[in-house]
Amino acid sequence: MTERFEARVELSDIGAAAEIFGKHDEHLVQMEKALGVRFVARGQELVITGDREKVEQAEGILAQLQKYYRAGNRLTSHEVGYAIRTAQGGVKNALESLAADVAMVTPRGKQIKAKTIGQRKYIESIINHDVVFAIGPAGTGKTYLAVAMAIKALRGKDVSRLVLTRPAVEAGEKLGFLPGDLQEKIDPYLRPLYDSLYDILGVENTQKYLEKNIIEIAPLAYMRGRTLEDSFIILDEAQNTTPEQMKMFLTRLGFGSKAIITGDITQIDLPRGQVSGLINALKVLKDIKGLGIHTMTGEDIVRHPLVEEIIRAYEKMK
Repeated sequence: MTERFEARVELSDIGAAAEIFGKHDEHLVQMEKALGVRFVARGQELVITGDREKVEQAEGILAQLQKYYRAGNRLTSHEVGYAIRTAQGGVKNALESLAADVAMVTPRGKQIKAKTIGQRKYIESIINHDVVFAIGPAGTGKTYLAVAMAIKALRGKDVSRLVLTRPAVEAGEKLGFLPGDLQEKIDPYLRPLYDSLYDILGVENTQKYLEKNIIEIAPLAYMRGRTLEDSFIILDEAQNTTPEQMKMFLTRLGFGSKAIITGDITQIDLPRGQVSGLINALKVLKDIKGLGIHTMTGEDIVRHPLVEEIIRAYEKMK
């Protein structure tokens, strides 16, 4: 029989204790299930019992959570889960290392930070390359972080305008069968881009930039024949481009511009038999130096915890 081991961890203050415990102690329950240990709270002290290795792992995770909280961050089940998974994978202080990273601060004072090591590497790739391909599943922050970095570049006067675009081919629908005029038909496809801008800039600021044409949101077809200089350009849902559309987009890049291409190659909505321009581009351009290719994984998902489980379940069916 394995000998039970006990350790005590002093939490720095009531606020830290509340964040680490979670609502109705949900974070403690999350750690107990994942690690096979037991927590008993005595004031601001946590008594941990279990196998020595697991108890020591729990101590390390609690230390990470405290440092992350003291750096001014909130703790959700995502942060707790990420600290657990990385610790179990042998990565030390993964969450703690993200504590002070701030990609940008919104006009309303909200700090936008990388929530995983993969997201931090993605931000670094955007900073260091003029063209970046970001591939990964839903919920990994591909588009949101690209928009945040675009707004940061705009506010820092690194570029003079933002251009956000998507191919208008999704979910098996065709524009001609949708109600309304052309703009009303197009808007639903572009809504996620508006949502990111509204969250980062606010609705009023976004509308001002749109009215002044400092920010442009348009379907990919509208890019044909243009040269975009001094611009930060984001092509979202790029898995739904054709090779011809992808080539057209990439050759729009002018002097002083940066392009981010995001997509999920597991969710292609093109007609059966049509090659994805994103998959094609990754093969054609793989040897070009100075071009960034960043792959996000399930570990980078920052939506509801069930999203990661759903994605993993579908991956097992392949």
